[in-house]
Amino acid sequence: MKTRRLFATGLAAASLVGLSACVTDPNTGEKKISRTAIGGVGGALAGYLLGGVIGGKTARIIGAGVGGVAGAAVGRELDKQIKELKEDTAGTGVDVTETDNGQAILVNLPDGVTFATGSYAISPAFRATLDQIAQSLRDYPNSLVDVYGHTDTVGSTSSNQRLSEERARAVANYLIGRGVASSRIRWQGFGETQLKVATGDQVNEPLNRRVEIKIVPVTQEDVAAARGQ
Repeated sequence: MKTRRLFATGLAAASLVGLSACVTDPNTGEKKISRTAIGGVGGALAGYLLGGVIGGKTARIIGAGVGGVAGAAVGRELDKQIKELKEDTAGTGVDVTETDNGQAILVNLPDGVTFATGSYAISPAFRATLDQIAQSLRDYPNSLVDVYGHTDTVGSTSSNQRLSEERARAVANYLIGRGVASSRIRWQGFGETQLKVATGDQVNEPLNRRVEIKIVPVTQEDVAAARGQ
């Protein structure tokens, strides 16, 4: 689990969709590529735009046993889940954003709230928030879930790597304990290798200490392609 999967940028594929695939986000008013239009093109294009998942997407889909979302509906479901997650976690410090060119969701759990310093025990006060996230994952079962642990550079590299793994595993196990199918979830610790801000910045460096939950929708086309391999 030490090897990091490279994420496809999808820029070339996105250009194939054309100007007709641009829509206005109802939440932000910004112009962006329509995920519904992309989903409607077919599984090959959607799969190319989607970033990687731990262990490889094909094996994960087969093992998870998910049915998949209709290609034309995946964008609407993703937008709805993002909106609900933002509402459910408002005021908790959790950050919910799009990732992989708008084809997946990244839920960033804040350090100092999720865990005490140097600990991988989930703070009791944060469990209600994780319960909301687990409920969302149960409500939208046609997805794969990756949990990533990250640290800053304070302390030894080996201890940071271990802490990141323990925190990622703790969150993954908590979600499983709240009814999210274990077959959908994988976890990985990155230690101090994936810094968001430069080291030595005493104001922003805590941003490096985080656990991320990546939610990757699976389409019916993805399932058919995986079964065909």
